[in-house]
Amino acid sequence: MVADAYAAYNLGALGQTSTDDENKIGLIDLGGEGGPRTYTIAEFNAVTQAAARGLLAKGLRKGDRVAILSANRMEFLASYFGAMCAGMVAVPVNYRLPSATIAYILEQADVRLILCDRERRAGLPAGTPVVEFGSRAPDGFDAFLDRGDFTPFRPDPEDLALLLYTSGSTGKPKGVMISHAGYLWAIQTRLAASVYGRHRFLVAAPLYHMNALNTVKLAIGGHGAIVLLPRFTPRTYVDAIHAYRCTWLTAIPTMIALIASEPSLREGRDLSSIEMVRLGSEPLTQRIIDSARAIFPGASVGNGYGTTESGAVIFGPHPDGLPQPAESLGYPHPEVQLRLVDGKNMDADEGVLQVKCPALMLGYYKAPELTAAAMTKDGYYITGDVVRRDRDGFHYFVGRADDMFVCGGENVFPGDVEAMLERHPGIQRACVVPVDDPIKGKKPVALVVLREGARLSEQEVKDYALANGPSYQHPRAVYIVDALPVGGVDKIDRKEAFRLVASLAGGGVAAATTN
Repeated sequence: MVADAYAAYNLGALGQTSTDDENKIGLIDLGGEGGPRTYTIAEFNAVTQAAARGLLAKGLRKGDRVAILSANRMEFLASYFGAMCAGMVAVPVNYRLPSATIAYILEQADVRLILCDRERRAGLPAGTPVVEFGSRAPDGFDAFLDRGDFTPFRPDPEDLALLLYTSGSTGKPKGVMISHAGYLWAIQTRLAASVYGRHRFLVAAPLYHMNALNTVKLAIGGHGAIVLLPRFTPRTYVDAIHAYRCTWLTAIPTMIALIASEPSLREGRDLSSIEMVRLGSEPLTQRIIDSARAIFPGASVGNGYGTTESGAVIFGPHPDGLPQPAESLGYPHPEVQLRLVDGKNMDADEGVLQVKCPALMLGYYKAPELTAAAMTKDGYYITGDVVRRDRDGFHYFVGRADDMFVCGGENVFPGDVEAMLERHPGIQRACVVPVDDPIKGKKPVALVVLREGARLSEQEVKDYALANGPSYQHPRAVYIVDALPVGGVDKIDRKEAFRLVASLAGGGVAAATTN
């Protein structure tokens, strides 16, 4: 058994504290080869400790990098927490990236061991030792485990817990260095604000992404239960809620939109167990909020905000108890310093959000120049997100600074146009991208998914935009599509949206290049 004190210092030991809940269900794993597998809190902790011992038995030591490349499953979590328990650095890798990009991450991170599932193993570069999940071979996970008691490594305040690589949408992925102390502050701050032990958390977002990792840590640290899907599909998501009586969802807005677009999936399914729907990782619109409330009428719907570089504790409730507007990110957390910067104005009502808090990254691995560009001289992280503040101090996401484009001298944020379009009762989802224009410089073009049964022409969508927003924002072309392109974390893939617009235009327009 692990001493309670270590859980306060080592992120990997977050759930390994003395508790009366050790024999309650902690994990229901719907991944792997053999169907549903159920673990008590004590059983999962034992596998995590066995993974930590197994890593040491392979000769790895403090600071060594351990990569995990797999769909969601119990072994992913046990390896992730086990590596940190043993003082090593966990490196979850996005398995949906091209093989050349995966090879780059493994080399750039100085990975010494890869733990992976069978599907991913074939595409790995030769040379690095591998442990395969689900295999009974000598290099399989069962043989790797070393059962027995384990005392977690006690890290120094700035010792690395994990390297989490960004998506690489603006170039090669960057390794965000996250410390035990910083991540623990964020999780323990959230654990202190609520009780999680009675909840069942449904996790379908990939475990290489901060959205899923935050949810997992809340559940484990709060002694709740996790229902773990290998990947998201609308059908399996709804089925899991029904079958396992999940109470807490942490979802990406696109996931809610996909479920809402197929009402038949919910027929015969009891979704009344859901008490909380926390949405994040993507701009939230009123249409998505309305859809979530319609699908889960007994749930509270909240808007979460965070970045890999600054953690998930940025905003919270209003100190005067004012109700939080549904689309708001919240009020600045009392232990977080933030500011909105517009040009030289360091205290604007709308501008690029800069953040300073205990959860800040230690920097980008092997990239001091990128770290310097992302940080101000006085220690704030520049998020690149444009945020607006209202008169009560609530903050709202406007758009990415690098998504903004100029149309005829006016700044256009795609998120603003998308939110306006999605207020139309016949529009389920919208994605706006700029295309080059010889007169305006760039002009908005929209991809639109209609609600089931809706009938709208492209001209009607354009007319609605002209009637409900500034004229310079209205899409100059509209394409009605069956679905929007979705990326590896079930967010709208704007690069693919650019390509789709160019394809639908038949070469008549060129999508403006993204940064």
